[in-house]
Amino acid sequence: MAGKLSKVNLNDYKPLRDVIFDTLREAIIVGELKPGQRLMEVQLAEKMGVSRTPVREAIRKLELEGLVEMLPRKGAHVAELSVKDIMDVLEVRATLDGLATSLSATRITDDEKKELRHLLDQFINYVEKENLQGSIKKDVEFHDVIYRSSRNDKLIQISNNLREQIQRFRIVYIKDYSSSRELIREHTEIYEAIIAGNPETAMEAARRHIKNQEETIIRSLKRNETK
Repeated sequence: MAGKLSKVNLNDYKPLRDVIFDTLREAIIVGELKPGQRLMEVQLAEKMGVSRTPVREAIRKLELEGLVEMLPRKGAHVAELSVKDIMDVLEVRATLDGLATSLSATRITDDEKKELRHLLDQFINYVEKENLQGSIKKDVEFHDVIYRSSRNDKLIQISNNLREQIQRFRIVYIKDYSSSRELIREHTEIYEAIIAGNPETAMEAARRHIKNQEETIIRSLKRNETK
């Protein structure tokens, strides 16, 4: 089985089963364990230097999160990224991001405005350098500030429940550097609408950003299917 999974840190402060779960989930989210790839308990346990039991428990938990699926007579596999899944998740996210961004435009503090500007600058820098991990990190932080500044705890909670699934799509989107100019423009438009205190424009910019994500991801998936 391909991948860069290595022995886990057994001195981690968390229980071993949680360390294994977090390690496998991260590997799925960043694409180290690819959609459709079979998860072999024995091989995973050997790679991480643990017994099969915590690996089995982690796989079951990942199945509950929708990141792993059990196939009859074939065992556990990394869940595929289907067009239907993408459309379902991003349809919800477009509504959530639109609401969060519109609320942020009227509730954001001066300190949060400065933080958002700083994160936007860092995001632009990473995108221009084609630094995938840096771009993803700053994209997450940028949108986290927007949600935090919405001052709506329930909205934040609902968004967090979709975080893992959204992250898988985010990676596919951001790594397509052919759209780097659009990425920068879209984030800048969202920032400027929030700073201007225009909730309607902010909501529209956020929803358009998600729609473009959907189109880019579906195009990428179809391109991979033809390879």
